[in-house]
Amino acid sequence: MALTTAFTKLFGVRHPIALAPMGGSAGGALAAAVSRGGGLGLLGAGAGDPDWLAGELPFVASCTDGPWGIGFLTWATDVATVERVLEHRPRAVMLSFGDPSPFAERVRRSGAKLIIQVTDLEEARQAVDLGADVIVAQGTESGGHGAERGRSVLPFVPVVVDLAGPVPVLAAGGIADGRGVAAALALGAAGAVIGTRFQATAEALVDPMTAAAIVEGRAEETERSRVLDIARGSRWPSRYTARTLGHRYLDQWRGRETELAGNAQALRDYQDDVARGEVPPSPVWAGEAVDLITDRPPAADLVAALAEQAEDALARAGRG
Repeated sequence: MALTTAFTKLFGVRHPIALAPMGGSAGGALAAAVSRGGGLGLLGAGAGDPDWLAGELPFVASCTDGPWGIGFLTWATDVATVERVLEHRPRAVMLSFGDPSPFAERVRRSGAKLIIQVTDLEEARQAVDLGADVIVAQGTESGGHGAERGRSVLPFVPVVVDLAGPVPVLAAGGIADGRGVAAALALGAAGAVIGTRFQATAEALVDPMTAAAIVEGRAEETERSRVLDIARGSRWPSRYTARTLGHRYLDQWRGRETELAGNAQALRDYQDDVARGEVPPSPVWAGEAVDLITDRPPAADLVAALAEQAEDALARAGRG
């Protein structure tokens, strides 16, 4: 059976699957591969580094005939950057983590679909009020950044679906196989946004050691914390913590975040450890479904496999 939803109809894609626009991982090759595979590939622009975008935007635009989009960290980017990207005619712009209101009307005027990721009901209400074309409900199982005081996918997604009314909702967080996609659909979502699983693909812009850590990682090794943001000198707002695999700075500074932030020597030590290769240059962002990741397939093949697994899971559920 075909998994046709409001999301697949809106973008004309075959499968209700979108690539999470992971900064540093979701480059042009990965976004294009997901789109070629029948999903919606979203380039991870992060704050909108112009040099990075200059290389990745033309690549994704030229390497797929399917719809593609781009995602920004709303707290870190600016209107001028978003407007420059809109000149490349993405089909969608996803705004996450921060106030999307300065960007919403500009995105809509360009003809791109406005996707807003939310981590709590206040953000969800704002997304509805701003006229989002799609809302992504992110649960706390997700890898990378998310709400410090959020909800898990199972209770959060149905509430957002009810709040959003006719607006399609995508589930995000802890989804790494087709059963997770099927579960999202059963919760009333129109599809799923998948991140960690796509980090372990042939096209992801990740260090081989990072990909290996994800393939070998286990959910009980993940932890949501601000420690590594503080150690890295990141400006991430404190309301958004990050789920990563284990790290010795987590063990050393867990529960002592304020002390770490005021310890200039500890922050220098972190940078020195990175320079010496004693700790990885970037945390290994990984969600709670990391146990399900055991290989690094081409992303287009993965999209098809996820859709097939989801169809099988829904068919089995229908048989009771």
